[in-house]
Amino acid sequence: MSVIAAPPSVLADTVLPRLTEVYGAAADPERAAHMRAYMKDVAPFLGLPSPERRQLSRTVLEGLPRPDERDLTAVALRCWALPEREYAYFAIDYLRRHVRLLTSPFLPVARQLITTVPWWDTVDLLAAHVVGALVAADPELAATMDAWIEDPDLWLARTALLHQLRYKDATDTERLFAYCLRQAGHPDFFLRKAVGWALREYAKTDADAVRGFVAAHRDVLAPLSVREALKNVGG
Repeated sequence: MSVIAAPPSVLADTVLPRLTEVYGAAADPERAAHMRAYMKDVAPFLGLPSPERRQLSRTVLEGLPRPDERDLTAVALRCWALPEREYAYFAIDYLRRHVRLLTSPFLPVARQLITTVPWWDTVDLLAAHVVGALVAADPELAATMDAWIEDPDLWLARTALLHQLRYKDATDTERLFAYCLRQAGHPDFFLRKAVGWALREYAKTDADAVRGFVAAHRDVLAPLSVREALKNVGG
């Protein structure tokens, strides 16, 4: 898939310099080293804890107009091009705040974000709060989730598993269970964990359905997935 370039955006031209100045001035190298180690050296950090970072983000965005989809795309892609992880976190918060402005054509952008320097800290938030919202708004995008669950990129498969996390009664149970079975035997921890997490979250809506699914497929589900799925409901 070709790389999507950040589109021109006057708003992004304002946000990015503000962002790098404000975040950069608050950097804590000692804390950054600990954060990088905790995240398995996936990326460098500035050393900004979440509460402080979000306060700094309010400073960055103070007085700026509401973005449109082009602005959101530009900010996200330009943030992802910066090495320190907190810039990706800023982008995710920005996308979540304005997710109702995003339309179906944003899904390939989300795919690029998911697969660029991927780790659970960015992928899971994009899955549940951005991709999930896009699919809910346009059910035809579920066909893309059907493709992602089969993708050799484990982070796309994890996104497909987790995109319904916030759906509750609107969950497509048949699709959820099918996805869990599709990845039930995967050797990677992150997919086994995602199977269990998706089931555990849906169990808050229909515990009996999850218990029944696990009972019927315990022979193929990984023990980790079973433990996660039944953590709060037994069975």
